[in-house]
Amino acid sequence: MSDDWKLVCKVEDIEMEDLIRFDHDDKTFCVYRLEDGFYATDGICTHEAVHLEEGLVMDSEIECPMHQGIFDIKSGKAVSPPACDDLKTYPVKVENEEVYININ
Repeated sequence: MSDDWKLVCKVEDIEMEDLIRFDHDDKTFCVYRLEDGFYATDGICTHEAVHLEEGLVMDSEIECPMHQGIFDIKSGKAVSPPACDDLKTYPVKVENEEVYININ
């Protein structure tokens, strides 16, 4: 496994339709567990630089806890104002019941 893949948590650590925050160096990520798998995005809202970890996950979207901007988790696309800049997304894989994110 290349050094780009970082262990985030065990599968059981993220409930369905929820997320976990993952910090690496000076960057924050969010890893989500949806019905069809695991996904990852930047962990900071592009509108006001707020952590998304306290946001609401619903129907494959994350709602920012500050101004309720909404992003599509799978694509990172900003789908509701005031969010207008998309989140970056990252590959995720599961091996041996552990969740990994590719940070590059």
